Amino acid sequence: MVRLIAKLFWGIPIVLTGLAANQGFVAWQLKTTWDQGIPAVAEVGGFDTTNRADVTYGYIDLSVTLPDGQTIRREKMSLPQSLWSRVKDQDSLQVHVRPGESQEIVIDRLMPAHWLIAASQMGISFLGAILSTVLAYFWNRSFSRQSP
Repeated sequence: MVRLIAKLFWGIPIVLTGLAANQGFVAWQLKTTWDQGIPAVAEVGGFDTTNRADVTYGYIDLSVTLPDGQTIRREKMSLPQSLWSRVKDQDSLQVHVRPGESQEIVIDRLMPAHWLIAASQMGISFLGAILSTVLAYFWNRSFSRQSP
């Protein structure tokens, strides 16, 4: 049974590597939208909060009209409390927009902190993947040495 668990332990570095890749992609998309996006002003439609014991989130509704007349609406865009408090009670926000991208709207005021959170999560996940790979390797290696 312990050998089976040791073999299944290889799933942890695989999952952490996937998470690191995902967070790296998010950080890259944020930076790309910030650098290449169309600067615009987003009208804030409303705010809402969810107060749970484990985490508090704020939600914001944004409507952005681009220079070509296209309007992009984002409803219930979630932000963690640490970022949400920086934009609450605002009527409008400076944003960068790349229509159709996964990170379509980046709020200028939040971008440095948002990028840092994604990049930090990528680094922590990658470090966890390396450490768990080393642990899985030596744990499984110890069984191969014990086998006759």
